[in-house]
Amino acid sequence: MASAYGNPEVLSVIDVAVPDPGPGQVRIAVRAAGVNPFDHKTYDGTFGTDPAKLPMRLGAEAAGVVTAVGAHATGPAGPVEVGDEVIAYRAPGAYAAELVVPASSVVPKPATLSWEQAGGLMVVGVTAAHVLDAIGLGKDESVLIHGAAGGVGLMAVQLAVAGGATVVGTASPGKHDMLRDLGAIPIAYGPGLADRVRAAAPEGVHAAADLVGTDEAVDVSVELVADRSRIATIAGFARGAQAGIKLLGGGPGADPGTEVRAAARLRLTEAAEAGRLNVLIAGSYPLHEAAAAHRQVMTGRTSGKIVLVP
Repeated sequence: MASAYGNPEVLSVIDVAVPDPGPGQVRIAVRAAGVNPFDHKTYDGTFGTDPAKLPMRLGAEAAGVVTAVGAHATGPAGPVEVGDEVIAYRAPGAYAAELVVPASSVVPKPATLSWEQAGGLMVVGVTAAHVLDAIGLGKDESVLIHGAAGGVGLMAVQLAVAGGATVVGTASPGKHDMLRDLGAIPIAYGPGLADRVRAAAPEGVHAAADLVGTDEAVDVSVELVADRSRIATIAGFARGAQAGIKLLGGGPGADPGTEVRAAARLRLTEAAEAGRLNVLIAGSYPLHEAAAAHRQVMTGRTSGKIVLVP
């Protein structure tokens, strides 16, 4: 929980009573909760510093075991029962040992995923699915993904490759082998990026996704993709608005994609169950070390997901 606005040192773990689930709700014993950039931005001033919002619970996704259910507890995959292993998203306050959420937020956990992987699947997964849907990526097309080795990037690469697309992904050289293993064509960002993309995809790229929010990502995308409706950003909102490309997510003027993201949940779990989708875990921290987890995420250099475990 964040008791004030500021740096990660404002975070603390406190004991609160967890209520019994009401109608249409379930209680979950959390095994892992995903850490996302949005989490630290809620208290670092990015979204304002309204004192009325303090103290604030953090987190949006978790995986765990159902310990109690209210009446008519039915999720997207059907009735939810005590003992079910599940993933919860959207799950406000997911940084917790126990959590009560609407049953509509709960989907079955794929047996192929560890608790840590399951806890870190949804936010990056639904974001990637929203991006690829927004740019209209189809089979046999080529896409440029900026920030391909980040949490959302790794999901977008896997989903695009599985859909039959050719992926050119930017990343630092030390992460190129990982991207090759996932079926992407890795290239380094920095000066000369547009020329490197042309060399990697001589027939051109049909669409582009900016997952890092840099001017370079937006500028190179606009240079290489003729149709700006096929370029999207989840981070470069100011520059993206100026360029006339799609803004996605929680930023100013952005499309939150609520329905698209909700619909993507079962597609993601089915893909993971079938072995077509993997969640790369960059690190796991105990819940009481959430501040350290946030400092790691704030470096912007993490490949894969950071998760918290009780």
